[in-house]
Parts: sequence; C-alpha cells; structure tokens
Amino acid sequence: MDRKNQRRTSFRQRVFEILEVADVGDRASQLFDISLLVLILANLAVITLETVDGLTAQYQVYFEVCETVSITIFTIEYLLRIWSCTAAPEFRHPLLGRLKFLFTPLALIDLTALAPFYLPLLIPIDIRFIRVVRLLRVLRLFKLSRYFQSFQVLGNILKSKRDELLVTLVGVLGLLWLASTLMYFIEHDAQPEAFASIPATMWWGVATLTTVGYGDIYPVTTAGRILGSFISILGIGLFALPTGILASGFTEELERRKSKLPQNTCPHCGKSL
Repeated sequence: MDRKNQRRTSFRQRVFEILEVADVGDRASQLFDISLLVLILANLAVITLETVDGLTAQYQVYFEVCETVSITIFTIEYLLRIWSCTAAPEFRHPLLGRLKFLFTPLALIDLTALAPFYLPLLIPIDIRFIRVVRLLRVLRLFKLSRYFQSFQVLGNILKSKRDELLVTLVGVLGLLWLASTLMYFIEHDAQPEAFASIPATMWWGVATLTTVGYGDIYPVTTAGRILGSFISILGIGLFALPTGILASGFTEELERRKSKLPQNTCPHCGKSL
C-alpha cells in the first residue's frame, strides 16, 4: 500500500514538474511549454482573424475547431494543475492547498480564459452578454506570463512600485478633475454643447493632459486657452513621472536578478558561460 502511494506521489510530482516552466534538460517539460505557447499564439491569431468578415465566413469551421481543441487542452491543463499542485510545498494540504492554489494570479488567469466557453453552456444568458463574455478570450494573452520572464519582471516591478504609482495615479486623477471643472465653468457659456458637463469636459481633460490633442473639443475663450496651455505643460511633467518610476523599477529588478545569479552566468539569459 505504501509503495502504491509512493508511486502515486511520484507520478503527481512528475506531472507538476512537466506543467511548470521547463527546467534545463527536461525535454518533456520543454515540449509541453512549447506546445502551449504555440496553442496560445494560435488562439490570439484566431481572435484577431475572426474580426475580418471575409475570413470569418470562409474559415468559420476551422475557427470553431481551433476553439474546441484549445478549450479541451486548456481544461485538461487546468485540472491537472489543480490535481498536481499539492506536490509544491506551499500547496501541500490536499484541500486547503488546492483552494490556495485556485486563488493564485496565474490560476485565476487560467480560469478566466476558460470562462467564455463554459459560461454560456452553464448559464442561460442574453446573446449580447455572450459577446462580452467572449471578449474575455483576449485574457489568454496573459497565459504567456508562465513562459516569458518579461511578464514576471514587469509584475515584480509593478508590485514593488505600487505605492509610487498609486500616488502618481491619484495626482493625475486630481489634476484631471480640477482642470475639467475649471474649464467647464470657463467654457460652458461659450460652448454649451462641447462642454455640457464636468464629466463631458473630462474627455477634453484627458486629451489635453496626455498631450494627444484630438482637436474635436477645444477652448475658444481667452481664459480657456490660457488654462489649456497650463494644463498641457503640467500634463507633460505629470505623465513623465510613471515613466521614471518604471525605469527605476526595471533597473532595481535587473540588479537584484544579477546579484542572485551565480558566477560565470550570463546576466541576460541566465545560462552558464
């Protein structure tokens, strides 16, 4: 009996190793990772090509086959991950460990990627809502985060710099509200349709703060033009802050990764020299 349990544990451990990002020399894991990458990229291509009317009419059957095959493989992968996750020390408990695993970011992404297929089958919903649900298929892009370190690096940077980015976001939103409010009271009488309300004026605020300047809405009074000039200048400086924060985050993250690498290791790819 102990030998049977040991074989079962060993098999679960091997499945877990294959499902995780491939280790150097693990051919089975590497083959699995490459296959999943190709499948995810194929899904993204199908989502893109489905929007072309001529292609949709001509290749609808192939698109549906690709979707069915993909969902089948993604579902099996998701279930195997839940089953084998107890091989990891942090998910060791057979029940609580799996519940903890289900709420990890990557597991939630996997579940969200499956939802557009299963929700219409499980719940009778309006056809218009089905279109919104199918839009969630674009979240399959984030399944790539398992296989590309760049996604992981970006996630670490956003996590480490969340306080600075949050302060910047609050500052941007505060300036947007203030600029839109002032511009509304200045321009409303001169252009009641263009600056109909403060929320409507926020479209002008966003275009001005980001220095995009679509030109569909613009001030015509002298006071409005002076305010618009100041807001444009402030927008250049304020929107440069997140760039500097992310740049410093990239530098810190790369330095941290380099410090953890053993000697005679390439700092870019992590391979031994």
